[in-house]
Amino acid sequence: MTKKIDTLLFDLDGTLINTIDLIVASFLHTMETYYPGEYCREDVIHFIGPPLSETFTKLDPSKVEDMTRTYRAFNHEKHDELVEEYEGVRETLEILHENEFKMAVVTTKRRETAVKGLKLLEMEKFFPVVVSLDDVTNYKPDPEPLEKALNGLNSSAEKAVMVGDSEHDILGGKNTGTQTAGVAWSVKGREHLESYKPDVMLNHMPDLLDFLGIKNSVKQN
Repeated sequence: MTKKIDTLLFDLDGTLINTIDLIVASFLHTMETYYPGEYCREDVIHFIGPPLSETFTKLDPSKVEDMTRTYRAFNHEKHDELVEEYEGVRETLEILHENEFKMAVVTTKRRETAVKGLKLLEMEKFFPVVVSLDDVTNYKPDPEPLEKALNGLNSSAEKAVMVGDSEHDILGGKNTGTQTAGVAWSVKGREHLESYKPDVMLNHMPDLLDFLGIKNSVKQN
């Protein structure tokens, strides 16, 4: 692994923090409110990744605001109850921080909700830069949010890796010119993510240390 990499851009949901149960429950609650009996877990998994506005516009443009409000109210109510930590993530971030890597979160969440998740799992100290849906006009896979994060970190694409669980993250990295790392715990499945040809697939977050050529001292169960 080249030593010039000094910057890491992370997606949030499904990559750093396990919000999948929360997201799925929020979508199911919303769908049951507006389309009773029509959607199950397998259906709403495909909604994960893009902003809510894009997903709900495809369902019914006239109800986007109402559905978004319903989703967010449920999501905020259940947030602390359903959000969990992925094994090895915090330890990996600690080691990266100690090795003075520049790190940012690039998410399609609103800033308020993104920061809520980072604070809950005590990860906010690692990320001086958080680029949220509120901060951009275009979202992943457009390069705008990644470029904004790189500018905030005073870094550049050729020194960075984009780490994420969705095709939007991998394509966003490729469109920006970073290297890309997919996470095998993606709710959409490892094979789906591999089809977008990330530079590396991480079975566990500490694998990122190996990819970067850093001593991996994180214990795995």
